Amino acid sequence: MTQPQTVGAPEQNEKYPKFRAFVFSILVLVALGVATFIWIKVTSKPEEKERTFNSLAVMGARAFEEDVTLRVQTQGEVQPLTEIDLVPEVGGKIVYVSPNFIEGGFFKKGETLIRIDDSNFKISKIRAQATIAQAEQVLAREIAEGEIAKSDFEELGRGEPSALAMRLPQRQEAEASLLAAKADLESANLQLSRTNVRAPFDGRVRTKSSDVGQFVSAGSPLGRIFSTNIVQVRLPLTDADLAKVDLPIAFNAASREAAPKVMLSTNIAGQRQEWTGYIMRTDSTYDTQSRALFAIVEVFDPYGKGASQNGVPLAPGLFVDAMIEGKKLENVIVLSRDGLRPQNEVYVVDEKGNAEVRKATVADSDATRAVITSGVEPGDLVVVSPLERSRIATPLKVLDINNPQTVIVDPPRPDWMKQSGDSDENSGDESETQESDKTAGGNSDKTASTSESSGGSE
Repeated sequence: MTQPQTVGAPEQNEKYPKFRAFVFSILVLVALGVATFIWIKVTSKPEEKERTFNSLAVMGARAFEEDVTLRVQTQGEVQPLTEIDLVPEVGGKIVYVSPNFIEGGFFKKGETLIRIDDSNFKISKIRAQATIAQAEQVLAREIAEGEIAKSDFEELGRGEPSALAMRLPQRQEAEASLLAAKADLESANLQLSRTNVRAPFDGRVRTKSSDVGQFVSAGSPLGRIFSTNIVQVRLPLTDADLAKVDLPIAFNAASREAAPKVMLSTNIAGQRQEWTGYIMRTDSTYDTQSRALFAIVEVFDPYGKGASQNGVPLAPGLFVDAMIEGKKLENVIVLSRDGLRPQNEVYVVDEKGNAEVRKATVADSDATRAVITSGVEPGDLVVVSPLERSRIATPLKVLDINNPQTVIVDPPRPDWMKQSGDSDENSGDESETQESDKTAGGNSDKTASTSESSGGSE
């Protein structure tokens, strides 16, 4: 029996072998490409990159030698030298208050600030005057009677008269009564004058606690006032500060001219104001909390001649900076304050860029400079820019702090870089030699080929 044939079978048998051959060709090409890439990578020489040398750049400044006056920086609050409570010596109702007796008001010495009702004191004065008149009349009568008794005794002529017969005790009593009456009048006048509460000095009013119509008793506070003649500033000084200014503990200036000068300054309304003061004495004891000794600076006439350069007075309550001139040191080393590191270390760089850590002995320092007595020599190049201590082991490139475009120290290349450069030069020479050999070989081959060609032609 004949089998039925499937339509299209010969076409499929012809299509599949062609597809397989195409895929196999692609795989062979890919394998060849991968193998070629691997062969190139294995046989090719890796590219050599030149190692660069970059030194760390820092700012530096030279240390120099000069004579220096030590200075002490401290701070304190301005206080009036004299400040009191204004109190009346007699009691009564206030009938008058000066327009200057107001918080912040100025007044002059002897000016009446408050007046108390004096009616009762005027009456007491009149009574004292009447008592004096009576005592004078009694004394006059006793004097007259004593003269009469003396005349009678002389007419009788009987021995020495007694003091009582001459009325001397009565006369002494009358004289004593007159003196007491006069004392009462003086007391009445004094009490009457005390109804005017006067300013004991030139000054200003800090606070006011009384006014017209108020009844006050003797000794009750009417307000608080202070003198504008002298103000003082208490400045704390440590033992190191005392050593710089050479100030003894029990210091007391004999005069203003002999006292150490102090410059006081602060910012007021955006401007720097300065005043001149003098250390007149030191405190009697050390402060138990800060363990500091306070120096008392006085500024004379702070609202007049002692005002600042712009006429600003040194008012109580201001917090001021103080600069005290101290000892003078000769031939000491001065460097920028930025060059002084913690624990008084200084980084000094030589001409090859190598840094060295030195321990310095510091006599004084402020925001701009440091005064060194040992550890640094004049002309040493000191690093003044921020730098970690671990970085000083590497060569440093130092730039001038005043002109960063100027290079003070440029470290030389290290030995490994010099060796690398020499090897590069040698390899370059070998490459040139090989290329010349190849060129010579090529030329000889060409000569031989030419000779063979000429021989063949013959």
